[in-house]
Amino acid sequence: MFEKLFFYNVENLLQILISAPFLYFSVIALVRISGKRSTSQMNNFDWIVTVAMGSLVASAMVLKNVTLIEVLLAISALLLLQFLVTRSLLDSKVLRRLVKASPTLLVRKGEYLRDAMRDERVTEGEVLSAVRGSGVGRLEDVEAVILETDASLSVIASRDGTAIEAMTSLGDMRQPSGSGNDDSGESADSS
Repeated sequence: MFEKLFFYNVENLLQILISAPFLYFSVIALVRISGKRSTSQMNNFDWIVTVAMGSLVASAMVLKNVTLIEVLLAISALLLLQFLVTRSLLDSKVLRRLVKASPTLLVRKGEYLRDAMRDERVTEGEVLSAVRGSGVGRLEDVEAVILETDASLSVIASRDGTAIEAMTSLGDMRQPSGSGNDDSGESADSS
């Protein structure tokens, strides 16, 4: 009963020992060819491609009926699709909205936008950690905290009560539900 718990036969172990290094170096080469985007901080689309590549590599290592060439072709097709979609994002606003998330404003002028935080499932502790990590001592000294499309938090510190220039590029940023004023996120959670 326990004799097949660890392995069925030596042939399966040899398949893994041969395919693992081959796939490892092949994936490195394919990712290198596809560019930095496939290994940078990931948006949802990049994450899906990365997980799918991992699944394909695992399949090739442990399944007998999946060949190395099939896996390399599938990985190449995924990376090509990623390239084509990301290239198309440069020219198509409609496609950009379908595929990519928008940044979300979580703090404005030192005040939490609680509706946005709840929608994005971000806690006060996570926001404060990002604020500390940016070298700002108090939330009141923050012009904005933004949840970026790669799930990182950007902190923009206030400078003499004026917004930093980086805020001007956020025209397509998702605002919290409700009206556009500072108190829109506060009233819903004040109870």
